[in-house]
Amino acid sequence: MMSASLRDLKRLEHAARTVAVTLSFLFLFSVVAFAQGRDRNEPGQFDFYVLALSWSPSYCAAAAERSPNRRPDQQCEGRPFSFVVHGLWPQHEQGFPENCQVPSPRLNRRIVGANLDMMPSPRLIFHEWDKHGTCSGLSAENYFATVRKAREAVTIPQDYHDLDKPQMVSPGDVGDAFVKANPGLSRNSVMVSCSSRWLSEVRVCMNKDLTFRECPELARRTCRRDRVVMPATRGG
Repeated sequence: MMSASLRDLKRLEHAARTVAVTLSFLFLFSVVAFAQGRDRNEPGQFDFYVLALSWSPSYCAAAAERSPNRRPDQQCEGRPFSFVVHGLWPQHEQGFPENCQVPSPRLNRRIVGANLDMMPSPRLIFHEWDKHGTCSGLSAENYFATVRKAREAVTIPQDYHDLDKPQMVSPGDVGDAFVKANPGLSRNSVMVSCSSRWLSEVRVCMNKDLTFRECPELARRTCRRDRVVMPATRGG
């Protein structure tokens, strides 16, 4: 019969082997996870873009409701904006990269001024460059040129150019209107977002060459409310 001391020794050897295997697995897992995490935030390493178009009157209405005594954002004064560019966001098939260069390369104020017609807030432009633009793999000048090309590739439905009074709309109908106005765009390429009261954004998925592409995972997140408000364009 095996002595007690020999049995204890074999148990210790078995336990040591188990610990060694476990530690090796954990080390390998951490290395792979680190590499994947690094790659997911590598500038230029992404699968497609999402162009986010915000309904400016909704943004301004919500901002005024939250902080009635605060000075309005630049886009909420002066020119009556309708759909404006929120951002052009690099995306992975699952998830998205962000803040790919910290600190981000300095953004020239000339670039900011040149893009206020489509992104009417300096603060928004700086934020979008830091969080999303740095992941594009492009220089700031080329990134914002790409944002402009993406915006020009999308036709805003005629009904939403200038609302003279608030409208109750179905998010699904808004998505359908964008599909109708843009040949090659499908409902699996568009996501419409809303708050509890207002229509917020329309998001369009695009390939790196800015042609439309499907993104069913994103499209499935379209707002499910029956009706939401599109506030009138200021002055309407």
